[in-house]
Amino acid sequence: MLNTSYKKISQDIKSSFKNHSVGFGLVLSVCTIPVFEIQAAPEIKGESVERIIVTGSRRNDRTISESIVPIDVLSAEDMEKTGQLEVSQVLANLVPSFNYPNATVADGTDHARPAVLRGLAPDHTLVLINGKRRHSGALLNLNGTVGRGSTAVDLNTIPTSAIERIEILRDGAAAQYGSDAIAGVINIILKKNDGGSINVTYGKHVTTMDGVPELKETRVDANGDLEFVTSSDRSRTDGATTTLAADWGTTFGNDGFLHLSIESRDRDATNRSGFDPREQYARDGDNNLDPRELTFNRYNHRFGKAELKDTAFFYNMGLALNNDVELYSFGSYSQRDGLSGGFYRRAKDSRNIQDIYADGFLPQIASDVKDQSLVVGVNGEVDEWTWDLSANYGKNDFEFQVVNSLNTSMGINSPTEFDDGGLVYDQTLLNFNVTNMLDLGLSNEVFIAMGAEYRSENYQIIAGEEASYLTVLNNDGTPVAAGGAQVLPGFSPASAVDESRHNIALYIDLDTDLTENLNIALATRYEDYSDFGSNLNAKLAARYEVSEALAFRGAISTGFRAPSLAQTSYKSVATVFDNGIPRDVGIFPVADSAAKALGAKPLTAEDSLNTTLGFVYEKDNFNLTVDAYQISIDDRIVLSENLSGSEVVSILQNVGEVNIKEARYFTNAIDTKTKGVDVVATYDLDLSNNGDLRLSAALNINETEVTHLKDNPSELSVLGDDYVFFARREIARFEDGTPKNKLNLAATWTRDNWQVNLRATRYGEVIDSSSTAEGDEVLDANWITDVDVSYTITGNLKLSLGANNLFDEYPQDTVSNIGQSDFNQIFPYSGFSSYSIDGRFIYTRLNYTF
Repeated sequence: MLNTSYKKISQDIKSSFKNHSVGFGLVLSVCTIPVFEIQAAPEIKGESVERIIVTGSRRNDRTISESIVPIDVLSAEDMEKTGQLEVSQVLANLVPSFNYPNATVADGTDHARPAVLRGLAPDHTLVLINGKRRHSGALLNLNGTVGRGSTAVDLNTIPTSAIERIEILRDGAAAQYGSDAIAGVINIILKKNDGGSINVTYGKHVTTMDGVPELKETRVDANGDLEFVTSSDRSRTDGATTTLAADWGTTFGNDGFLHLSIESRDRDATNRSGFDPREQYARDGDNNLDPRELTFNRYNHRFGKAELKDTAFFYNMGLALNNDVELYSFGSYSQRDGLSGGFYRRAKDSRNIQDIYADGFLPQIASDVKDQSLVVGVNGEVDEWTWDLSANYGKNDFEFQVVNSLNTSMGINSPTEFDDGGLVYDQTLLNFNVTNMLDLGLSNEVFIAMGAEYRSENYQIIAGEEASYLTVLNNDGTPVAAGGAQVLPGFSPASAVDESRHNIALYIDLDTDLTENLNIALATRYEDYSDFGSNLNAKLAARYEVSEALAFRGAISTGFRAPSLAQTSYKSVATVFDNGIPRDVGIFPVADSAAKALGAKPLTAEDSLNTTLGFVYEKDNFNLTVDAYQISIDDRIVLSENLSGSEVVSILQNVGEVNIKEARYFTNAIDTKTKGVDVVATYDLDLSNNGDLRLSAALNINETEVTHLKDNPSELSVLGDDYVFFARREIARFEDGTPKNKLNLAATWTRDNWQVNLRATRYGEVIDSSSTAEGDEVLDANWITDVDVSYTITGNLKLSLGANNLFDEYPQDTVSNIGQSDFNQIFPYSGFSSYSIDGRFIYTRLNYTF
């Protein structure tokens, strides 16, 4: 039945994009999916059909089915059923348009992986906590991963134990909430109920690496070269993870409440590397292999999840000061310590010092990430006007250390551990908002919300210790050897940054029922930034109710995303790898003389046009929503290619950068168009004496096209055709780096004390792009199946057992392509896999509620 349904889905996906533009043609095509053809049944006991939402409108009387734009609502119970331990992974399991791509051996990105909504950039999704803007992380993703060049909110600093529900607005909302809300909005609502819970989860990966043989013996062949004897696929048991979570709430005083949540996670690293087939030691004078080659541990890399230790705390409180005024506050503090690996430096590598590491070394990046926030506000009512005044502060501090490494240019005097410095981002917001229902002479009263907001931001790069960035020079001024800490050179004083900006915003929302069946909403927002100017956006949305069961809805809006302070001010010199070959690359702000000399121009805001059209059908216990969308974004901010060559070196030397051989900078290089459709269906069945069954299916079809690439700047054009500031590989990553379709199927069966949750997710094809089409690696579509079985031992105590990736699925391996590069053997799976490359994860969970 599942295979039959999927064949139909595949046919509809192909025909929809081939024969229809995004609109009713695509909507009607997808609606033929047979998995949604289910008969009605009575409501499951205890389930609430109507739920008030607070995202997408400042009105507080809307339910999900009445929403004028598409919104998903995930409860704490929904999140628990996934068995996942991080908010980003929970969302990836439950929301088809949300993806959490794999990333490994990617420096700081290993410690704070970005996620994407609707295939757009991580910083195109606005994150709110209790309706208030959440601060971004300080990390700028620079390596060749999904989200390259972006900064994003670190969702995994938010403990799941603090969350009552998550509301996900799948529509452009910059006219309502400001910058970043191009793909949508994630609004996390914190718990405020009495009582609490204690949750203990333990699990580990128990897996067999598909297509990656186990190395059994290393020997010398008849030609005096290395020969490897392998056996069946390699088995691994690693990544042990222990999560302790608790929350507690109480009421006090005059309608006051306080809810506290804490979560601690200890995760061991995983390793999915293959063996290293390269010669590790220099041959002797007779060209014979070093005998140590036969005993060397060739599993010398770490390819998988970073080792992490997380602790996070949240509080949420409110107190009525009198009958008309309420004080509220919420805040958080979290700390994460991480450890990840880089590229192994062989014993004979010119970057190694054998007196320190006789057999080579694996340099590792250690992170210390501190995140904190505080919101304090008051709200009340005066003459039928409700008002809200709040102050919001958030800060993310990302410190880097390098361990098990060295600075080659310092010789045997080099330390092996380094303080690399760090990144700091903080924001402060002041917001005032008023709402009311007014009689403006229309058939119904008009809901009006208007307000003002002030936001101040600061971004800093903190220099590391001297040994982390130092390059010792010979008497003639040339480097003695590679300088800086191997794997990640520290930030030098020349890279240190302390930049600030501010902006003000004025906004107004209008919402009314023009007729009994037609609801219409209008929003507009004006913002003025101190560093690049002003922006005006508007949104028009409407919902028409055909009957109690069927309603159509649609919206059109303009939007924008301001360039982040990291994108406008980041400066660093680091070693990057291309097919294992290291190169020193400088990243320069657009205002820097080096960037200007290579054609950089001041960054402007990204501008978007977002349209959605869909319908809601709800009858008895069956609910179906279908929403087609198109998002056009002009002047997208991207990180340029690594510009290199003798002419580039000459240009850099002329502006004083004598040691940099390559450079890159941020630029508004491309325009894109993203189109797709979201389909969500749920159905509840009462099986009488056999319990209750809830079925759900959610499908996202998504396609991004780079519609325009700006011409090379004149500074590069005069150098010839070989100097391109944005090339084929990065364009292909925008278009093919995330799945073009994703299908989530789920069934939850409940009977007496038992509950069984079964989920199957199909991730569509992804391409790990190269500089040429021939070098692309196509990652086929794949199904990942999860199961969670729980038993309520008493009314308060529940035991669960589960497995994520039950059937131990992997993307296709690269070992068979070993002729292209030894690293296809060492790193046997693509880092662009849309699901984890760590295989099956088995866990048990004990939950106590009170």
